[in-house]
Amino acid sequence: MWFPDYRPRRLRRTENLRRMIRETRLSPDMFIYPLFVRKGKGIRNPIPSMPGVFHLSPDTAVQEAEELQRLQIPAVILFGLPEVKDEKGSEAHAPDAAVQSTIRALKDRFPQLVVITDVCLCEYTSHGHCGILDGQEVHNDATLEVLARIALSHAEAGADVVAPSDMMDGRVGAIRQALDENGFDRVAIMAYSAKYCSSFYGPFRDAADSAPQFGDRRAYQMDPANALEALREVNLDIEEGADMVMVKPALAYLDIIRRVKEEYDYPVAAYNVSGEYSMIKAAAIHGWLDEERVMMETLTAIHRAGADCIITYFAKDAARILGAA
Repeated sequence: MWFPDYRPRRLRRTENLRRMIRETRLSPDMFIYPLFVRKGKGIRNPIPSMPGVFHLSPDTAVQEAEELQRLQIPAVILFGLPEVKDEKGSEAHAPDAAVQSTIRALKDRFPQLVVITDVCLCEYTSHGHCGILDGQEVHNDATLEVLARIALSHAEAGADVVAPSDMMDGRVGAIRQALDENGFDRVAIMAYSAKYCSSFYGPFRDAADSAPQFGDRRAYQMDPANALEALREVNLDIEEGADMVMVKPALAYLDIIRRVKEEYDYPVAAYNVSGEYSMIKAAAIHGWLDEERVMMETLTAIHRAGADCIITYFAKDAARILGAA
């Protein structure tokens, strides 16, 4: 019987052989761990729809960061839960709000930790939309000034990177201008450039209490059917001053991650979102799949598609596995 000279299975025979020729390698260096924070002390309340994820106060967020340091995870991204919501999301830029307080606590204890902050209004507005309303619609340009004010308050508290997730046109430029004019030219912007109007955000909206009270976000988040539009969005954000661009969600949009990475010589982040996380957790709880293997396969796929950084609720579990390897 004839066989080809090259037999791929020869290099799959043992684990060490497989390790030697592995093309895509995960590292804790690429993980960004999300934290949901609120004012108070000693808070560590489980989020039912996201097993293993908690609402934290600034002091317990510092405790989380201690573990992240041991696991060599370099960065966190903060999402805030306000004490009071109003039409304009006023607490989002309050100097003593949860995110701003947590930034200071983290940077005081771990100066080298990269602290990224989500810049948006949905968690803070009484209507749950990502901007200032004009009747039943989000007013794009009126929202830009507020977003810039939020980003500036995060920079003043010590954030290293601000990450606008609202999908308003022109928000990266408005934020860059505000930061530069106020002496924060060293603060980077990680833009949610291709953020799709996805059904995979459900558990996050539970965690952040950010579901819209009417309508949906299709008028400002991207249509899942569009790919070329994502490239235009990324290009606009780069032109306006973004230092990193992001694709969100990750798994249903691996093709977008790949196209963005091939088109632009820029750092690309991908958000392994709450629904992607909770589906794996739920299936594992029922014994329908191997959580560890599916988790690592998922993260490998996101990195293989082209993501340089991955925002993921799996960061700690994956880092433990990689550290033990």
